[in-house]
Amino acid sequence: MTQNKIPPQIHLWVPDLFEGGKGGIRVYSTFLIQALQKLRPHCKYDIFLKHDAAQPSNLPFLEQTQFHFSGQWPLRFRTPAFAFQLASYGLWQRPSLILSTHLNFTVVAYWLKQLTGTPYWAVAHGVDAWDIQKPALRRGLQGADRILAVSDYTRTRLLQEQDLDPERVVLLPNTFDSDRFQIKSKPEALLKRYCLQAEQPVILTVARLDATERYKGYDQILQALPEIRQQIPDVHYLLVGQGSDRPRIEQLVDQLQLQDCVTLTGFVPDQELGDHYNLCDVFAMPSKSEGFGIVYLEALACGKPTLGGNQDGATDALCQGDLGVLVDPDDVPALAQTLTTVLQGTYPNPRIYQPEWLRQQVIERFGWQQFQKTLAELLQNLG
Repeated sequence: MTQNKIPPQIHLWVPDLFEGGKGGIRVYSTFLIQALQKLRPHCKYDIFLKHDAAQPSNLPFLEQTQFHFSGQWPLRFRTPAFAFQLASYGLWQRPSLILSTHLNFTVVAYWLKQLTGTPYWAVAHGVDAWDIQKPALRRGLQGADRILAVSDYTRTRLLQEQDLDPERVVLLPNTFDSDRFQIKSKPEALLKRYCLQAEQPVILTVARLDATERYKGYDQILQALPEIRQQIPDVHYLLVGQGSDRPRIEQLVDQLQLQDCVTLTGFVPDQELGDHYNLCDVFAMPSKSEGFGIVYLEALACGKPTLGGNQDGATDALCQGDLGVLVDPDDVPALAQTLTTVLQGTYPNPRIYQPEWLRQQVIERFGWQQFQKTLAELLQNLG
Protein backbone atom coordinates (compact mmCIF):
# COMPACT_ATOMS: atom_id res chain seq x y z
CA MET A 1 0.00 0.00 0.00
CA THR A 2 1.48 3.35 -1.02
CA GLN A 3 1.78 6.21 1.44
CA ASN A 4 -0.88 8.25 -0.35
CA LYS A 5 -3.50 5.50 -0.46
CA ILE A 6 -6.31 5.94 2.08
CA PRO A 7 -7.13 2.65 3.84
CA PRO A 8 -10.73 1.36 3.65
CA GLN A 9 -12.84 2.46 6.59
CA ILE A 10 -15.23 0.16 8.43
CA HIS A 11 -17.84 1.32 10.93
CA LEU A 12 -18.91 -1.19 13.59
CA TRP A 13 -22.12 -0.47 15.48
CA VAL A 14 -22.25 -2.42 18.75
CA PRO A 15 -24.56 -2.33 21.81
CA ASP A 16 -21.62 -2.65 24.24
CA LEU A 17 -18.25 -4.31 24.76
CA PHE A 18 -16.87 -3.23 28.12
CA GLU A 19 -19.49 -2.60 30.81
CA GLY A 20 -22.17 -4.75 32.45
CA GLY A 21 -22.64 -8.52 32.14
CA LYS A 22 -21.29 -10.68 29.33
CA GLY A 23 -24.27 -11.54 27.17
CA GLY A 24 -24.23 -13.47 23.91
CA ILE A 25 -24.34 -10.39 21.68
CA ARG A 26 -21.37 -8.83 23.48
CA VAL A 27 -19.29 -12.01 23.24
CA TYR A 28 -20.14 -12.43 19.56
CA SER A 29 -19.36 -8.77 18.85
CA THR A 30 -15.96 -9.07 20.55
CA PHE A 31 -14.99 -12.14 18.54
CA LEU A 32 -16.28 -10.56 15.32
CA ILE A 33 -14.20 -7.40 15.80
CA GLN A 34 -11.07 -9.39 16.67
CA ALA A 35 -11.47 -11.64 13.63
CA LEU A 36 -12.20 -8.72 11.33
CA GLN A 37 -9.14 -6.80 12.46
CA LYS A 38 -6.95 -9.88 12.06
CA LEU A 39 -8.25 -10.55 8.56
CA ARG A 40 -8.23 -6.88 7.45
CA PRO A 41 -5.46 -5.19 9.47
CA HIS A 42 -4.99 -2.48 6.84
CA CYS A 43 -8.48 -1.05 7.35
CA LYS A 44 -9.38 1.88 9.57
CA TYR A 45 -11.97 0.97 12.21
CA ASP A 46 -14.48 3.21 13.95
CA ILE A 47 -16.44 1.38 16.66
CA PHE A 48 -19.63 2.99 17.96
CA LEU A 49 -20.85 1.74 21.35
CA LYS A 50 -24.35 2.52 22.56
CA HIS A 51 -24.10 1.63 26.25
CA ASP A 52 -20.38 2.00 27.04
CA ALA A 53 -18.98 5.27 28.33
CA ALA A 54 -15.24 4.53 28.22
CA GLN A 55 -12.73 1.98 26.98
CA PRO A 56 -10.50 -0.05 29.31
CA SER A 57 -6.85 0.53 28.51
CA ASN A 58 -5.69 -3.09 28.39
CA LEU A 59 -7.74 -4.55 25.54
CA PRO A 60 -6.09 -5.52 22.22
CA PHE A 61 -7.31 -3.50 19.24
CA LEU A 62 -5.47 -2.22 16.21
CA GLU A 63 -3.80 1.14 16.70
CA GLN A 64 -5.96 2.79 14.05
CA THR A 65 -9.18 1.85 15.90
CA GLN A 66 -11.31 4.76 17.09
CA PHE A 67 -14.03 4.34 19.72
CA HIS A 68 -17.14 6.48 20.00
CA PHE A 69 -19.30 6.24 23.15
CA SER A 70 -22.93 7.06 23.92
CA GLY A 71 -23.13 5.45 27.36
CA GLN A 72 -22.62 8.79 29.10
CA TRP A 73 -26.12 9.86 28.04
CA PRO A 74 -29.07 9.17 30.40
CA LEU A 75 -30.92 6.08 29.25
CA ARG A 76 -33.99 7.95 28.00
CA PHE A 77 -31.82 10.08 25.68
CA ARG A 78 -29.33 7.40 24.70
CA THR A 79 -31.11 5.92 21.67
CA PRO A 80 -31.62 9.24 19.83
CA ALA A 81 -28.09 10.38 20.78
CA PHE A 82 -26.61 7.13 19.48
CA ALA A 83 -28.66 7.30 16.27
CA PHE A 84 -27.51 10.89 15.68
CA GLN A 85 -23.89 9.87 16.22
CA LEU A 86 -24.20 6.98 13.75
CA ALA A 87 -25.88 9.12 11.12
CA SER A 88 -23.57 12.12 11.44
CA TYR A 89 -20.34 10.10 11.28
CA GLY A 90 -21.75 8.01 8.47
CA LEU A 91 -22.55 11.07 6.39
CA TRP A 92 -19.18 12.66 7.17
CA GLN A 93 -16.82 9.70 6.78
CA ARG A 94 -18.67 7.64 4.12
CA PRO A 95 -17.24 4.28 5.28
CA SER A 96 -16.64 1.38 2.92
CA LEU A 97 -18.87 -0.83 5.07
CA ILE A 98 -21.12 -0.56 8.11
CA LEU A 99 -21.37 -3.70 10.23
CA SER A 100 -24.06 -3.67 12.92
CA THR A 101 -24.08 -6.40 15.56
CA HIS A 102 -27.70 -5.66 16.50
CA LEU A 103 -30.60 -5.55 14.05
CA ASN A 104 -32.20 -2.49 15.65
CA PHE A 105 -29.42 -0.28 14.33
CA THR A 106 -30.27 -1.14 10.71
CA VAL A 107 -32.95 1.56 10.76
CA VAL A 108 -30.19 4.20 10.61
CA ALA A 109 -28.06 2.13 8.23
CA TYR A 110 -30.96 1.90 5.77
CA TRP A 111 -31.35 5.68 5.53
CA LEU A 112 -27.60 6.20 5.22
CA LYS A 113 -27.57 3.75 2.35
CA GLN A 114 -30.38 5.67 0.64
CA LEU A 115 -28.45 8.93 1.00
CA THR A 116 -24.86 7.81 0.39
CA GLY A 117 -24.97 4.28 -1.02
CA THR A 118 -22.97 2.92 1.94
CA PRO A 119 -23.37 -0.88 2.14
CA TYR A 120 -24.21 -2.45 5.47
CA TRP A 121 -24.22 -5.86 7.10
CA ALA A 122 -26.14 -6.84 10.23
CA VAL A 123 -26.00 -9.74 12.66
CA ALA A 124 -29.15 -11.68 13.58
CA HIS A 125 -28.85 -13.43 16.94
CA GLY A 126 -32.15 -14.75 18.24
CA VAL A 127 -35.20 -13.08 19.77
CA ASP A 128 -34.05 -9.77 18.26
CA ALA A 129 -34.64 -11.31 14.81
CA TRP A 130 -38.00 -12.99 15.34
CA ASP A 131 -41.54 -11.68 14.90
CA ILE A 132 -40.36 -8.28 13.67
CA GLN A 133 -43.39 -6.07 12.96
CA LYS A 134 -42.04 -2.49 12.95
CA PRO A 135 -42.05 -1.20 9.33
CA ALA A 136 -38.79 0.77 9.77
CA LEU A 137 -36.96 -2.28 11.11
CA ARG A 138 -38.35 -4.50 8.35
CA ARG A 139 -37.02 -1.98 5.79
CA GLY A 140 -33.68 -2.05 7.59
CA LEU A 141 -33.53 -5.81 7.19
CA GLN A 142 -34.59 -5.75 3.57
CA GLY A 143 -32.00 -3.11 2.72
CA ALA A 144 -29.06 -4.97 4.28
CA ASP A 145 -26.46 -6.18 1.82
CA ARG A 146 -25.84 -9.16 4.05
CA ILE A 147 -27.36 -10.56 7.24
CA LEU A 148 -25.12 -12.80 9.34
CA ALA A 149 -27.26 -15.35 11.19
CA VAL A 150 -25.67 -17.05 14.19
CA SER A 151 -27.57 -20.29 13.57
CA ASP A 152 -29.47 -22.07 10.85
CA TYR A 153 -32.52 -21.91 13.11
CA THR A 154 -32.33 -18.11 13.22
CA ARG A 155 -31.72 -17.94 9.47
CA THR A 156 -34.66 -20.22 8.68
CA ARG A 157 -37.00 -18.32 10.95
CA LEU A 158 -35.94 -14.96 9.49
CA LEU A 159 -36.61 -16.19 5.96
CA GLN A 160 -40.00 -17.56 6.98
CA GLU A 161 -41.10 -14.33 8.64
CA GLN A 162 -39.52 -11.64 6.44
CA ASP A 163 -39.39 -10.94 2.70
CA LEU A 164 -35.63 -11.44 2.33
CA ASP A 165 -33.36 -12.74 -0.40
CA PRO A 166 -32.05 -16.11 0.88
CA GLU A 167 -28.67 -15.46 -0.74
CA ARG A 168 -28.15 -12.40 1.46
CA VAL A 169 -28.84 -14.25 4.72
CA VAL A 170 -25.75 -16.29 5.51
CA LEU A 171 -24.39 -18.26 8.46
CA LEU A 172 -21.63 -17.11 10.79
CA PRO A 173 -22.16 -19.25 13.92
CA ASN A 174 -20.99 -18.30 17.38
CA THR A 175 -17.50 -19.17 18.53
CA PHE A 176 -15.76 -19.39 21.90
CA ASP A 177 -12.34 -19.25 23.56
CA SER A 178 -11.24 -22.89 23.76
CA ASP A 179 -8.20 -21.94 25.87
CA ARG A 180 -10.46 -20.80 28.70
CA PHE A 181 -12.49 -24.01 28.78
CA GLN A 182 -10.50 -27.19 29.31
CA ILE A 183 -11.18 -30.71 30.51
CA LYS A 184 -10.28 -30.96 34.21
CA SER A 185 -11.33 -32.90 37.29
CA LYS A 186 -13.91 -31.51 39.68
CA PRO A 187 -12.29 -28.56 41.49
CA GLU A 188 -11.77 -29.19 45.19
CA ALA A 189 -12.39 -25.54 46.04
CA LEU A 190 -15.86 -25.58 44.48
CA LEU A 191 -16.74 -28.94 46.04
CA LYS A 192 -16.01 -27.38 49.42
CA ARG A 193 -17.77 -24.11 48.58
CA TYR A 194 -21.01 -25.87 47.65
CA CYS A 195 -20.67 -28.72 50.19
CA LEU A 196 -20.63 -31.42 47.51
CA GLN A 197 -18.95 -34.80 47.26
CA ALA A 198 -16.73 -35.58 44.26
CA GLU A 199 -18.91 -38.57 43.28
CA GLN A 200 -22.17 -36.63 43.69
CA PRO A 201 -24.10 -36.16 40.39
CA VAL A 202 -24.36 -32.45 39.50
CA ILE A 203 -26.61 -30.75 36.93
CA LEU A 204 -25.47 -27.27 35.88
CA THR A 205 -27.18 -24.36 34.13
CA VAL A 206 -25.47 -21.03 33.35
CA ALA A 207 -27.96 -18.29 32.51
CA ARG A 208 -29.02 -14.76 33.32
CA LEU A 209 -31.85 -14.94 35.85
CA ASP A 210 -34.22 -12.43 34.34
CA ALA A 211 -37.98 -12.60 33.81
CA THR A 212 -37.44 -12.05 30.09
CA GLU A 213 -35.16 -15.10 29.89
CA ARG A 214 -37.22 -17.78 31.59
CA TYR A 215 -37.20 -19.52 28.22
CA LYS A 216 -33.73 -20.80 29.23
CA GLY A 217 -35.57 -23.66 30.95
CA TYR A 218 -34.32 -23.52 34.54
CA ASP A 219 -37.92 -23.70 35.79
CA GLN A 220 -38.41 -26.97 33.96
CA ILE A 221 -35.28 -28.47 35.51
CA LEU A 222 -36.52 -27.51 38.98
CA GLN A 223 -39.88 -29.12 38.24
CA ALA A 224 -38.11 -32.25 36.96
CA LEU A 225 -35.89 -32.63 40.03
CA PRO A 226 -38.41 -34.42 42.31
CA GLU A 227 -38.73 -37.20 39.73
CA ILE A 228 -34.97 -37.33 39.13
CA ARG A 229 -34.39 -37.65 42.89
CA GLN A 230 -36.50 -40.79 43.00
CA GLN A 231 -33.81 -42.50 40.89
CA ILE A 232 -30.78 -40.44 41.96
CA PRO A 233 -31.37 -39.28 45.56
CA ASP A 234 -28.12 -37.33 45.92
CA VAL A 235 -28.42 -35.32 42.68
CA HIS A 236 -27.63 -31.62 43.03
CA TYR A 237 -28.59 -28.71 40.77
CA LEU A 238 -26.31 -25.67 40.40
CA LEU A 239 -27.88 -22.62 38.80
CA VAL A 240 -25.19 -20.07 37.95
CA GLY A 241 -26.25 -16.51 37.27
CA GLN A 242 -27.81 -13.41 38.74
CA GLY A 243 -30.82 -11.30 37.93
CA SER A 244 -34.22 -9.99 39.00
CA ASP A 245 -35.90 -13.40 38.66
CA ARG A 246 -34.00 -14.88 41.61
CA PRO A 247 -36.66 -14.21 44.32
CA ARG A 248 -39.29 -16.04 42.25
CA ILE A 249 -36.90 -18.95 41.66
CA GLU A 250 -36.21 -19.17 45.40
CA GLN A 251 -39.97 -19.36 46.04
CA LEU A 252 -40.28 -22.16 43.50
CA VAL A 253 -37.44 -24.05 45.18
CA ASP A 254 -39.27 -23.73 48.51
CA GLN A 255 -42.60 -24.83 47.02
CA LEU A 256 -40.99 -27.94 45.53
CA GLN A 257 -39.06 -28.58 48.77
CA LEU A 258 -35.73 -28.65 46.95
CA GLN A 259 -33.74 -26.53 49.39
CA ASP A 260 -31.27 -29.34 50.09
CA CYS A 261 -30.49 -30.15 46.44
CA VAL A 262 -30.45 -26.76 44.69
CA THR A 263 -27.79 -24.05 44.89
CA LEU A 264 -28.25 -20.62 43.34
CA THR A 265 -24.65 -19.50 43.06
CA GLY A 266 -25.30 -15.91 42.09
CA PHE A 267 -22.68 -14.11 40.03
CA VAL A 268 -19.64 -16.16 39.03
CA PRO A 269 -16.58 -14.30 37.66
CA ASP A 270 -15.27 -15.26 34.24
CA GLN A 271 -12.13 -16.86 35.63
CA GLU A 272 -14.26 -19.36 37.61
CA LEU A 273 -16.71 -20.29 34.87
CA GLY A 274 -14.59 -23.10 33.44
CA ASP A 275 -14.27 -24.64 36.90
CA HIS A 276 -18.05 -24.63 37.27
CA TYR A 277 -18.46 -26.52 34.00
CA ASN A 278 -15.92 -29.05 35.24
CA LEU A 279 -17.84 -29.42 38.50
CA CYS A 280 -20.93 -30.78 36.74
CA ASP A 281 -21.80 -34.19 35.31
CA VAL A 282 -24.26 -32.78 32.78
CA PHE A 283 -24.80 -29.24 31.53
CA ALA A 284 -28.50 -28.63 30.90
CA MET A 285 -30.30 -25.64 29.45
CA PRO A 286 -33.57 -26.85 27.88
CA SER A 287 -34.37 -23.53 26.24
CA LYS A 288 -36.98 -22.79 23.61
CA SER A 289 -36.10 -19.29 22.34
CA GLU A 290 -32.30 -19.38 22.20
CA GLY A 291 -30.67 -18.02 19.05
CA PHE A 292 -27.67 -20.31 19.52
CA GLY A 293 -26.23 -20.60 23.04
CA ILE A 294 -22.47 -20.11 23.51
CA VAL A 295 -22.73 -21.87 26.88
CA TYR A 296 -23.30 -25.17 25.08
CA LEU A 297 -19.96 -24.78 23.30
CA GLU A 298 -18.18 -23.94 26.54
CA ALA A 299 -19.61 -27.01 28.28
CA LEU A 300 -18.67 -29.26 25.36
CA ALA A 301 -15.13 -27.87 25.37
CA CYS A 302 -14.92 -29.06 29.00
CA GLY A 303 -15.97 -32.51 27.78
CA LYS A 304 -19.38 -32.48 29.47
CA PRO A 305 -22.59 -34.23 28.35
CA THR A 306 -24.77 -31.32 27.25
CA LEU A 307 -28.55 -31.04 27.01
CA GLY A 308 -30.56 -28.41 25.13
CA GLY A 309 -34.06 -27.83 23.80
CA ASN A 310 -35.17 -29.17 20.43
CA GLN A 311 -37.10 -26.04 19.41
CA ASP A 312 -34.44 -23.34 18.93
CA GLY A 313 -30.81 -22.61 18.10
CA ALA A 314 -29.58 -25.23 20.56
CA THR A 315 -30.15 -27.67 17.72
CA ASP A 316 -27.32 -25.90 15.84
CA ALA A 317 -24.96 -25.74 18.81
CA LEU A 318 -25.47 -29.46 19.50
CA CYS A 319 -25.37 -30.34 15.78
CA GLN A 320 -28.87 -31.84 15.68
CA GLY A 321 -28.04 -34.09 18.63
CA ASP A 322 -24.71 -35.40 17.33
CA LEU A 323 -22.78 -33.57 20.08
CA GLY A 324 -25.42 -33.66 22.80
CA VAL A 325 -28.96 -34.34 23.91
CA LEU A 326 -32.06 -32.58 22.59
CA VAL A 327 -35.40 -32.68 24.43
CA ASP A 328 -38.81 -31.06 24.27
CA PRO A 329 -38.38 -28.21 26.79
CA ASP A 330 -42.10 -28.22 27.62
CA ASP A 331 -42.22 -31.94 28.46
CA VAL A 332 -41.07 -32.05 32.10
CA PRO A 333 -41.48 -35.84 32.53
CA ALA A 334 -39.40 -36.45 29.39
CA LEU A 335 -36.80 -33.98 30.64
CA ALA A 336 -36.63 -35.76 34.00
CA GLN A 337 -36.27 -39.16 32.37
CA THR A 338 -33.61 -37.92 29.94
CA LEU A 339 -31.50 -36.24 32.62
CA THR A 340 -31.76 -39.39 34.75
CA THR A 341 -30.61 -41.52 31.82
CA VAL A 342 -27.68 -39.20 31.10
CA LEU A 343 -26.57 -39.16 34.74
CA GLN A 344 -26.85 -42.94 34.97
CA GLY A 345 -24.57 -43.28 31.95
CA THR A 346 -27.10 -45.11 29.76
CA TYR A 347 -28.01 -42.46 27.18
CA PRO A 348 -28.11 -44.13 23.73
CA ASN A 349 -25.50 -41.83 22.15
CA PRO A 350 -22.28 -43.08 23.82
CA ARG A 351 -20.19 -40.23 22.38
CA ILE A 352 -21.60 -37.77 24.92
CA TYR A 353 -19.49 -39.67 27.49
CA GLN A 354 -16.25 -39.19 25.52
CA PRO A 355 -14.80 -35.88 26.80
CA GLU A 356 -11.83 -35.66 24.43
CA TRP A 357 -14.01 -36.40 21.40
CA LEU A 358 -16.55 -33.76 22.44
CA ARG A 359 -13.82 -31.17 22.88
CA GLN A 360 -12.19 -31.98 19.56
CA GLN A 361 -15.50 -31.83 17.68
CA VAL A 362 -16.70 -28.56 19.17
CA ILE A 363 -13.35 -26.90 18.40
CA GLU A 364 -13.33 -28.20 14.83
CA ARG A 365 -16.89 -27.05 14.17
CA PHE A 366 -17.15 -23.83 16.19
CA GLY A 367 -13.64 -22.87 17.28
CA TRP A 368 -11.84 -19.59 16.61
CA GLN A 369 -10.08 -20.84 13.47
CA GLN A 370 -13.34 -21.97 11.90
CA PHE A 371 -14.99 -18.64 12.77
CA GLN A 372 -12.18 -16.73 11.06
CA LYS A 373 -12.28 -19.01 8.02
CA THR A 374 -16.03 -18.49 7.56
CA LEU A 375 -15.73 -14.72 7.99
CA ALA A 376 -12.86 -14.60 5.50
CA GLU A 377 -15.03 -16.33 2.92
CA LEU A 378 -17.85 -13.86 3.53
CA LEU A 379 -15.46 -10.91 3.15
CA GLN A 380 -14.07 -12.04 -0.20
CA ASN A 381 -16.72 -10.19 -2.21
CA LEU A 382 -15.78 -6.92 -0.51
CA GLY A 383 -12.34 -6.89 -2.11
